[in-house]
Amino acid sequence: MMNFEELKNAMADLEEESVMKMMNEFMKDGGKDAGEALKACQEGMEIIGDRFEKGDYFVGDLIFAGEIMTEAMDIIKPALAVKSAGKSAGRMIFCTVKGDIHDIGKNIVKAMLEAAGFEVLDLGVDVPPEKIVQTAKKQNINIIALSGVLTLALDSMKNTVEAFKVADMRDKIKIIIGGNPVSEDACKLIGADEWAYSPQKTINVCKEWASV
Repeated sequence: MMNFEELKNAMADLEEESVMKMMNEFMKDGGKDAGEALKACQEGMEIIGDRFEKGDYFVGDLIFAGEIMTEAMDIIKPALAVKSAGKSAGRMIFCTVKGDIHDIGKNIVKAMLEAAGFEVLDLGVDVPPEKIVQTAKKQNINIIALSGVLTLALDSMKNTVEAFKVADMRDKIKIIIGGNPVSEDACKLIGADEWAYSPQKTINVCKEWASV
């Protein structure tokens, strides 16, 4: 039987080989309690986020952590699918806004959102407001996550919020923004509903919105 505490610590310590070994053995044993394995990985990722904020880990470590998380989820996905069939946490759109092509942070948060049970429609990078609005309307999605690293991304985020107003959809959706230039003041100026300073906050906010 898997030691979930050991799995959490292995994830937090970026021990890829140990995590993969435990996940594979877990599936050989039938994948029972897949939700607990998922929770252990998430808790490990939270520790990684804390270590990053304290300066103990760096961007390269976050990238590596995202890769380990993705690999781990690929292994136990069949067990998770059985456990949570019809119980998706929700559907959402995620992208890097127009004028910005950075996707490292987005990909890390996406991996964690998917691990938390969200169906994430990733539109990629340099995405214009019109495409985001059209996709939200076509797919009937009301949670939007916008990412950006460059300062100019703030203008693109504001333009995206405005585009939803023009389309008469603003009161039907929730928008969260994240990335290096984002702050509480920026969130107010942009007109977004929330802003995220960590992957875990993004997950918590989106879970709250999806449950309403």
